[in-house]
Amino acid sequence: MREHPHLRFWSNVAGYQLVWFAAVIGAGRGVAWPAMLSAALFIAWQLVLSSRRARELRLLVLALGLGVLVDGGLSLSGLARYATPAPAWPPGAAPLWILCVWMSFAMTVSQSLAFLQARPWLAAAFGAVGGPLAYLGASRGWGAVTFAAPAAFGLSVLALAWAVAMPLLSTLSARWSHPLAGMRGHVSRRTT
Repeated sequence: MREHPHLRFWSNVAGYQLVWFAAVIGAGRGVAWPAMLSAALFIAWQLVLSSRRARELRLLVLALGLGVLVDGGLSLSGLARYATPAPAWPPGAAPLWILCVWMSFAMTVSQSLAFLQARPWLAAAFGAVGGPLAYLGASRGWGAVTFAAPAAFGLSVLALAWAVAMPLLSTLSARWSHPLAGMRGHVSRRTT
C-alpha cells in the first residue's frame, strides 16, 4: 500500500493524537476501553503501512517497557496517581490506558518524529518539554492523572525520564532502520 509522504506524516500525527485524547478522556471518566480500542486500531494501521514491521514492533516493546518503568515508578513512589477503572496489577503499577498511549507513541518515532533520529540533543529537549506537557494536559483537562504536591517535582521527574526515553527511542529507531549498517563496517574490516 503506497501513501503520499505528507499524508503519511499527518495521518500519523492525527492518529496518535486521537489515541491520546481517547485514552485520557476515557481514563478521566473511569473507562479504559477507549484507550485499548483506539491504540489497537492505530497500531494495526501503522503496522500495515510500515515497510519495517520488525522495527516498529521492537519500538513498541521498548516503549511498553519504558511506560512500565516511568509510570509505574511515578505511581509506586506516590508522585502521581492515575485514573483507572480497575485496580492496577500489581498494585501501584501503571494503568493499562497509559501503557496504550506509550505503545501508540512508539508508532510515531519512525514516522512523524523521524526528524529527531539524527539529533539526540533535540530529541532530549523534545522529550523533556513535550512529555510533562502531555501529562499536564491529561491532568488539568480530564483528571486522568494527578500529581502529589508540589506537582513541579513530579513533572521534573517526568522531564528527566522523557529526556532519556526520547533519544533512546529515536536512536534505536534509526539503528533498527538499517540493520546491516553496523555489520558493513565489521565485514569490510574482516575482508581487508
